[in-house]
Amino acid sequence: MPTSTPEEVHGDVRYLAGSPGRIAILRTLREEPLRPAEITRRVDSTRTTVQRVLAGFRERCWVCERNATYRLTPTGEQVVDAYEELLGAAERAREFAPLASHLTSLPGGPPPEAFASGELTVATSSDPLAPVEALLDRFADAEGGHVRSISPIVTRTFNEAAMDLLETGTSIELLIDERVLETSAEEFPSDLERALQREDVTVAVHPDRLSAGLLAFEGTTCVVAYDDANALRAMLVCEDEPAVAEWASEWFERVWNESEPIEAAVEE
Repeated sequence: MPTSTPEEVHGDVRYLAGSPGRIAILRTLREEPLRPAEITRRVDSTRTTVQRVLAGFRERCWVCERNATYRLTPTGEQVVDAYEELLGAAERAREFAPLASHLTSLPGGPPPEAFASGELTVATSSDPLAPVEALLDRFADAEGGHVRSISPIVTRTFNEAAMDLLETGTSIELLIDERVLETSAEEFPSDLERALQREDVTVAVHPDRLSAGLLAFEGTTCVVAYDDANALRAMLVCEDEPAVAEWASEWFERVWNESEPIEAAVEE
């Protein structure tokens, strides 16, 4: 059985991607078999161009012709489906780039389900605080439950939101790093003291810098991305996605096991 070389396969991919009109013709033939004149009208192209493209498709066995009517072959169906999947992946990659570019330290990264169904909020020049406000809104959604959180920053706004959450009967497991602990001790000593005294807050301190954030509670997983200046750049929220929740739980457990209780860190 003859086999194609990588160069030949790459040439086929390059041929299809070389013109939007070519994939448009394949999409049109996926709907129903057509004559060249009908294809020409539907894709708004010239008869000569359509005939040339059809000849290229026949050469690659993506289409076949019978009684002057063209239809997709089974391999043509596979090609157009794979190309649509590639376009979808490229579109998602572009959409989620502000988040993904700041999550490179996470092993494996979020599962595909996160990008397929998650709700993304991104900081923009016109609304730089959009993800901050979205995260604070999610704090309110966790009232009365149990929260697991990873935070690579500390601010008065988030401290106050956490304290308000505790007053609703919520319990919190919080992971921070040594930088956050030092900042808390210097700038928010009273908040730190309250956290140490409360029984509904458990805090652990990681020795290395944490570069991404997490807010997880029943049915909801929030993945938070920060830039090198610790500014919140994007947040992805997934609702009722078991694969995402499991991934977040494994991430939290791994970092938690590498950390020490805040009481021990404070003593040191």
